[in-house]
Amino acid sequence: MEFRIYDASAFYAGIPFASSDSGITSTLIFEEIQHIKKNHGAIEILLSTGRLKILDPTADSMKFITEQARKTGDIQKLSIADMSGIALAFELKSKLITDDFAVSNLAKNLRIHVEPIMTKGIRDVGRWIYYCAGCKKEFVGEEFCDQCGNKLNRKLIKESFKKNHSHNN
Repeated sequence: MEFRIYDASAFYAGIPFASSDSGITSTLIFEEIQHIKKNHGAIEILLSTGRLKILDPTADSMKFITEQARKTGDIQKLSIADMSGIALAFELKSKLITDDFAVSNLAKNLRIHVEPIMTKGIRDVGRWIYYCAGCKKEFVGEEFCDQCGNKLNRKLIKESFKKNHSHNN
């Protein structure tokens, strides 16, 4: 049986509730979305019928995904929960159901099949750079230039992410 990995945006769009397909999410994503339809017991029904499973990626996969998110520049836009969903899709070689652009960019860079929900999905895949418009310096993991204090701009460098994506489990 093929499972799909649901990120939080899939739950907000109602996909797991409207689909008969089985899905998996991480504990961190599950904690984010528990309030959805709680009055109707919908999440409990998904869990009790086996249409939703909660799994967590390995520490090695999370480390790998975090490293790749730094390389693509998506790290500043991704939560740990987001990265846990990507790590699960990577580990299980499953489709990732999401409308989140940062999640999609990293996933597609890692050659994970992404299925958008209510959007057409992302068209361009690449690496984000953060730079100061004033002094032209590039940054990683910063919001403001440490030289002149300007808020950093973000730009997508459209390219195929060609790094080795293998890791040891």
